[in-house]
Amino acid sequence: MLCGMRRVLVLALVGIFAVVGASPAAGSPQRRADVVAEWFDVTAATVAAAGAPTQSTNSRTWAISWLAAARAARAIPTAQRDRADAAVASAVHAALVALAPARRAELDAALRTTLDRLPPGGQRDLGVSEGVREAEDLLAERRGDGLDPASVNAPFDVPPPAPGVWQPTPPSFTPPQQAGNRFARPFLLARADQFRLPPPPALDSPRDRADVAEVRAYGAANSTARTAAQTETAQFWLQSSLVGYTEPLRAAVTGLSGPPARRAALVAAFHVILVDTQIATSDSKYAHLRWRPVTAIRATADPQWTPLHATPAHPDYPSGHNTYSGAAEAVLTAFAGPSAREPFRATSPTAPGVTRTYQRWADLTRDNVDARVWSGIHTRTADEQGVVLGRRVAWFGLARFASLLG
Repeated sequence: MLCGMRRVLVLALVGIFAVVGASPAAGSPQRRADVVAEWFDVTAATVAAAGAPTQSTNSRTWAISWLAAARAARAIPTAQRDRADAAVASAVHAALVALAPARRAELDAALRTTLDRLPPGGQRDLGVSEGVREAEDLLAERRGDGLDPASVNAPFDVPPPAPGVWQPTPPSFTPPQQAGNRFARPFLLARADQFRLPPPPALDSPRDRADVAEVRAYGAANSTARTAAQTETAQFWLQSSLVGYTEPLRAAVTGLSGPPARRAALVAAFHVILVDTQIATSDSKYAHLRWRPVTAIRATADPQWTPLHATPAHPDYPSGHNTYSGAAEAVLTAFAGPSAREPFRATSPTAPGVTRTYQRWADLTRDNVDARVWSGIHTRTADEQGVVLGRRVAWFGLARFASLLG
């Protein structure tokens, strides 16, 4: 028996579509709509229009929505495609309505479009019921997990200035951000420090000197060493990682064969693991509190040095863009192999008019590593060790992801 609000919502959804739903007319075959891709796009539009100011909160929205969809579809027989499509759409819809209520009208319209294509009654209604149930159960499971914006940006006491120790950076000297991520409840990690990185290179060690010298030369706003192509790469990947990997993930999803459950599981695993990666990133950042290149260069070499791009308000080691790229590469490779089925085009809101073509997931990682150095905001060690941390979290999560499906 369904209970309370869940029963009301299921009956409401079934009632909305019981009258307008209809089967395609006999003798008029049409290509079946790709409901997973359709609701992937709905999720992306919802997060873009009504997302939180914190990336990990938006990753959580993706994770909850698509883990609910994967759970709802996991046990549906392959032949019952109408039921699976209804389950996926209803799960994502129910989760997004709860997490982005300002988009309720748009989400209801999208669900109507999906369910209108399915024969009414029977399998469709069962799929709706399963999708709503899984979304509501998962929302309850994740309540109070510490990934709301206020918790993510919990206050952090900046330590006194000292060589190597992080301080707020120019030009805005914004207070530390994302310090609270490390206290959030992971999906699969046992604890935030499970894969904490070892300390960064010792100050004034050969590796430290090489790192700082590289950023000083290639990451300066007025650099004569950085090429136009390198500047474009830095500008392209200045975008948030969540936004930057939406197109690559979509390419993997649309290129993946199999039933809706398998493809929904890819979206779910990606974002579940990336939530955990961001939690682990915050742990290592705030455990080591390494100063940013702009602070190091101004303190030791050039008080007027300015990076190409403004430095984000959290410690250098490791690079969050590269923990993300390392984890993303591992998940995409596990589900889709080392490359997308076909080359895909990628764009960036921080580089309007620029379109890049990728196919190998490793090329995305490579460009993220280089971009943060050429932006002047990370050392190469912070980037490379970020990739290491992201991969470790991903491999751990991939080995245990099935436990989240029940």
